[in-house]
Amino acid sequence: MLIAAILPTYGNGCIAELLHWSVSLFRIAAIQFLNPAPLMWDFEHEPAKSELAQRYVIHQTTPASCADELARGTSDIGLVPVAAYASSPTWKIIPGCAIASLGDIRSIVLVVRDPGGVRAARKVALDTSSRTSATYTRILFHKFWNPQAEFVPHVPDLDAMLKVADAALLIGDPALFALEDREQRERRTGERLQYLDLGREWRKLTGTAWVSAFWAVRDMEIPREQVVRDFQQSRDHGIAHTEDLVAEWSARMPVPAETIRAYLTRNIHYHLDEDCLEGLRLFYHYGAECGHLPGVPELRFL
Repeated sequence: MLIAAILPTYGNGCIAELLHWSVSLFRIAAIQFLNPAPLMWDFEHEPAKSELAQRYVIHQTTPASCADELARGTSDIGLVPVAAYASSPTWKIIPGCAIASLGDIRSIVLVVRDPGGVRAARKVALDTSSRTSATYTRILFHKFWNPQAEFVPHVPDLDAMLKVADAALLIGDPALFALEDREQRERRTGERLQYLDLGREWRKLTGTAWVSAFWAVRDMEIPREQVVRDFQQSRDHGIAHTEDLVAEWSARMPVPAETIRAYLTRNIHYHLDEDCLEGLRLFYHYGAECGHLPGVPELRFL
């Protein structure tokens, strides 16, 4: 990419910063779930898509892989699970953007089979797609439910998970599918399960927001003002195009349009605001206290 091609997007105050910008495209690792769709709007839709393609190249992966790629340096910017940040002291957070919840999150569900409820669950199968949701789950068991519980990683398959454990953590689209299939599964199996929304449980037990992920940048020279503007504008435009996203994702997922609309407008919170920062600090504190995180990291912003 020629520097001349991007000079018009900069004000005079950014020229010095631009001189440090590599001419190669910045590599973005994104998540192939419904919940980040508003954050990705400009990167996936015109008229901004073509302009952003002059600065970024994107590929889709899982939340855990986003963090791994950033750590290896095979991606420059990633939508990373917040737990991964505790082990990465050189990463910086792009301010203002998050995947979070101020109550019911819907797409992070603990399905409990044990008749005694969550406090009686002795073994918990953890969806391998995200280490952050797994860490939240470990914290909730350690501090509030059953500190003796054992945890086993598992691919997100509810029936298979419940064959080896008393409870199963599902995240993202598999969690949404499980909720939609709840009544059908009960009719098929005759088994009544308990479905706990972990966003709601976290809010009820701690009084703070649940934060799943944010954009992070590895240690490198990057044009701060341009990057922050690109990502925050994409978030704002995505929120403004909720109905377009509902139409797009209704065609991709076996989930009713109203469920998708409610999820994008009421369940997921896309601003990394003070409520979310308070929840993040508590998550890191509890995680370090329980031994599930290496320490309490300083929140460093781009």
